[in-house]
Amino acid sequence: MTGGRLITIEGIDGAGKSTLAATLAEALAGRGVRVELLHEPGGVGLSERIGELVKDPSLKVEAHAEALLYAAARAELVRERVTPLLGEGVWVLLDRFVDSSLAYQGAGRELGVEQVRAINLFAIGDLTPDRTLLLRIAPSTGRARQGARGGEPDRLELESERFFETIAAAYEQLASAEPGRIRPIDAEQPAERVLELALAAIEDLIPRSGD
Repeated sequence: MTGGRLITIEGIDGAGKSTLAATLAEALAGRGVRVELLHEPGGVGLSERIGELVKDPSLKVEAHAEALLYAAARAELVRERVTPLLGEGVWVLLDRFVDSSLAYQGAGRELGVEQVRAINLFAIGDLTPDRTLLLRIAPSTGRARQGARGGEPDRLELESERFFETIAAAYEQLASAEPGRIRPIDAEQPAERVLELALAAIEDLIPRSGD
C-alpha cells in the first residue's frame, strides 16, 4: 500500500485556500489517489466547536488563549482523523495547519513564532506536512475577495490590513526557511492556473501507475 501524504494549504484570508483544496482533491482523486479533504479549525466535533468559539466576533479572545484554542482543535483533529488516515495510506489535504498559527498568532498577535511552535509541538508532536502550498496574495486583494463573498466576517477577518500584511510577511519568512516543504504559488491568477501550479508543486509525490 502506498503511504499516505499530508498536503497543507496556507495563506492569508481571501487567498483561495478552500477553492484550491476542493479542486486539488478532485484532481488527485482523478489520478487514483485516495484523498480526504479536511479543514482547520474543524474536521471533527470538538474542533468544530472550538472553531465556532475562536471565530465568534461577539467574543473577546486574548491572544494566548487564541493560540491555545487553535492548538487544542489541531490536536483533536490530528489524533482523531489525520493520523489514522495517513496510516491507512490516504492522502490528507488540509486547509490550514501549524504554519497558520505560526503566522497568525506567532507574528500577527506578536506571541513569537518559536513560542507558538512549541505549543503545537506539545499538541501534535512532530507531524510535519510532506508539502505545503502557500498561496500568495496581496492583503488588499484578499479583502476584496472576502467582500465579494458576502456574509458576516468572522473575528479574525475583522482585523486590519496591517495585521494581514504582517501575516503575509511571516509566511514568506517561513517559506524561505523551508523551501523544500513550502512552495509559494501566485494566487492572484485564475483558479485554473493556481490548480496547475499546485499539481506541479506536488508532482514528485504523486504515485505513478504500478507504484
